[in-house]
Amino acid sequence: MKRLIICLAGLTFLSASTLADDFDYDVFVKTYFDAQVMTQQPNATKEDLEHYLSFLTDDIGNQHFPNAPDDSREPGGKEMMRKGMSRYLGVHTEYEAEIIGYQYGYNAVSIKHKFSAKGKRSDGSDFSYSKVALDVLELENGKVSVIRRYSE
Repeated sequence: MKRLIICLAGLTFLSASTLADDFDYDVFVKTYFDAQVMTQQPNATKEDLEHYLSFLTDDIGNQHFPNAPDDSREPGGKEMMRKGMSRYLGVHTEYEAEIIGYQYGYNAVSIKHKFSAKGKRSDGSDFSYSKVALDVLELENGKVSVIRRYSE
């Protein structure tokens, strides 16, 4: 019986290792970034938001200075992001984004990108910004578990 348990544990470890080796970081970065960008477009929909959220764990941690300085994973992290991001769907009149470069390693991805936006606030005033940011993503089972955004 001990041998059977050891054998099964070994197979589980090898299966997990094989899955990790088969993870295509290049495809992940492109599809994740495209999904994120779609949530910022003038015609962004709740479906676009749900597609983006599908890349995240339910207990996602999100650090985004200066508004969200804590990167702690929360049991309702994805729901908090859904609520927060829903308020901003469709506020942009223009939005452009481009990946400058990215790197990845075991269970982590960094994406340097630039983006610019124009839009209207709820009070009717206009806004405009352009930034370069570095997003550092921690992955767990192929999903983003922590997002840390550093920008100018």
